[in-house]
Amino acid sequence: MNQRSEEMSMIHAYYGDGKGKSTAAAGIALRAAGNRMRVMFVQFLKTENSGERAALQSVEGITLTTCPLELKFTYEMDEREKQQVSVMYRGIFERAVSITLSDRYDMIVLDEVFDVIKEGMLAEGSVFEFITNAPNNIEIIMTGRKPPQRFLDAADYVTEFKKIKHPFDRGIAARKGVEY
Repeated sequence: MNQRSEEMSMIHAYYGDGKGKSTAAAGIALRAAGNRMRVMFVQFLKTENSGERAALQSVEGITLTTCPLELKFTYEMDEREKQQVSVMYRGIFERAVSITLSDRYDMIVLDEVFDVIKEGMLAEGSVFEFITNAPNNIEIIMTGRKPPQRFLDAADYVTEFKKIKHPFDRGIAARKGVEY
């Protein structure tokens, strides 16, 4: 039987096409902050107006990285725009990792990281190197739709969110406070 120390970090992968991945990550971050852990919360493919940001910003112990004020969906971007966003995300990722490691954060959330990897906006190898070489005291939470298999293999927690029904399927637009 493999016994792991309470001090040993774990890697979480929350993925799939169902709603709730970011909400699950936010819930874990809130729980951690409530237990006096320091959390770095990194959001990709989100704007400063994303619904959970206001709540998370008000919690002591949670640091959010900056998001753009406006951002197109990836399928609306041309190659030049994708390239610009890619440069921005590489910088955000590198700064967040550096701060997390140097300032001794207990947890890092990489929200929608699997999607930016899939879109080629963040190097899969860079993210994988970080999660597999991070110090044992950092809990790592990753979300997104379609993770590369090696991330699932490396994770200690893997939960797939599967959409059964969603109002968007009936043409109902996203609602503030619920979907964003």
